[in-house]
Amino acid sequence: MKIALAQINPIIADVEGNTGIIIRNIEHAKRAGADLVVFPELAIIGYPPMDLLEKRKLIDDNLRAAERIARKADGIGVICGLVEYDSGNRPLLFNSAALMEHGCISARYHKALLPTYDVFDEMRYFSPGREILPFNFQGTKIGATICEDIWNDTDYENAYMEMRRYALDPVKTLMDARVDLLVNISASPYVKGKNTVKWEMISGIARRHSVPIVYVNQVGGNDSLVFDGNSFILDASGAFIARSRAFEEDLVLVDLDRPPSAEAPVEDEVADIGNALVLGLRDYARKSGFKKVVIGLSGGIDSALTAALAAQALGPENVMGITMPSVYSSQGSVDDSIALARNLGIRVETISIMEIYDAYRRMLGPLFKDLPEDVAEENIQARIRGNLLMAASNKFGSMLLTTGNKSELAMGYCTLYGDMSGGLAVISDLPKTLVYRLSRYLNMEKEIIPASTLEKAPSAELRPNQKDEDSLPPYDLLDQILELYVEKLLSAEEIIARGFPGDIVREVLTKVDRNEYKRRQAAPGLKVTSKAFGIGRRIPIAQKYKP
Repeated sequence: MKIALAQINPIIADVEGNTGIIIRNIEHAKRAGADLVVFPELAIIGYPPMDLLEKRKLIDDNLRAAERIARKADGIGVICGLVEYDSGNRPLLFNSAALMEHGCISARYHKALLPTYDVFDEMRYFSPGREILPFNFQGTKIGATICEDIWNDTDYENAYMEMRRYALDPVKTLMDARVDLLVNISASPYVKGKNTVKWEMISGIARRHSVPIVYVNQVGGNDSLVFDGNSFILDASGAFIARSRAFEEDLVLVDLDRPPSAEAPVEDEVADIGNALVLGLRDYARKSGFKKVVIGLSGGIDSALTAALAAQALGPENVMGITMPSVYSSQGSVDDSIALARNLGIRVETISIMEIYDAYRRMLGPLFKDLPEDVAEENIQARIRGNLLMAASNKFGSMLLTTGNKSELAMGYCTLYGDMSGGLAVISDLPKTLVYRLSRYLNMEKEIIPASTLEKAPSAELRPNQKDEDSLPPYDLLDQILELYVEKLLSAEEIIARGFPGDIVREVLTKVDRNEYKRRQAAPGLKVTSKAFGIGRRIPIAQKYKP
């Protein structure tokens, strides 16, 4: 059997546009001689549609589109993800996979395991499938599964599996039915390290059950989530026959009868993170209707990396940097911003904030009287810059990108309505140490980010001789503690038991919890770690938990 893996990039709720993409891929697969073409989970609507699933018109549009797609399944079979009504439990729905052939839908499978952790909340909308039966296609018994259905392999132990515990194992049920081929259609977001787990786990399933496996994943950015594609097909020994490209659309034709020709994949963590951020930024802008972005350039590493990613995602001609020196800005920071812009080929403008800042101080003088200067004056500078950047965003129709990293966001080392202003927080899920790693990676072939930016001590430059370490622990230490608390969910005692200083641990954890109100008001950020500050982390603002 010849199978086409159709790795597409849908836009959420663009039923007409997504249907056009699906039909074009069907036609290409048919011309290439495929017997069957497989599309991702919820391909017609896109994933995750969230509360748009409460719009009955969207569900009806998707069902009409499915009928239109099925009519194209003439001389070729199609497996495609869609949404269907649960006729026995309206208004709930099924997350479905449809087998289309001979111009109609011949069989359906409803997703059985509905994830309700991290960014997933499928029980909010869907009923779990009540039957797990194989498809029969051209004499082949195909076990269809949808994303999470394949992630309950009790023979595979890994940290990613700890929150995935279901009484039902759809794969085992299908294997008991002696299927000839297992198909998994997915919308599985990128997370660093996750692909290695996925490849090992699914390869193990193929090997233990002596069954070939087809895995087709969505690609593209949808809000904070980035889908990496990386679709593949394994033979019955678990060896890779073929793989789709990562982080881009692809259509791969595979002959199940041919010997394995693809090497076992290996994750390149830093490169993959860079590709994920570029794709996430490009799609967030494109799918939201923006072509250009504006960025405040401080001369620091965070804004430099954000600008470099933006130039790669959108083209340097669509990126404008604005440097806004104050009395505390070093000449080196201004020079570094200009050098970065020159290296990237982006437009750069300079607007001094000194006069505006002086005006603020004069106006607030009678109110502040003889009180010493403190964080209030520092935040005024950040908010002046935020206002200027938003003015440029409005005037030129460009989306403002915020430049804060995960370490700063965790600790509240950022200013509401200042440096937090913007439409997308590109690197908000990158700890500071990872910011440096990715920046050095981008500089491997030639200097893009000035060496002086990489070498100097991080500073907000909001007061004389300010350094980040005046307010924060060293980033090497801080980022380890943050990972253990935010991503690994360890308590203070557990972190201290690993050898970290108790006073620093308690200070860090207290600040993380205390600054939840800031993060609730932050721009959406692109998720690349197992626990980002966003829709997958829901912490009350007013609470008394003691970590």
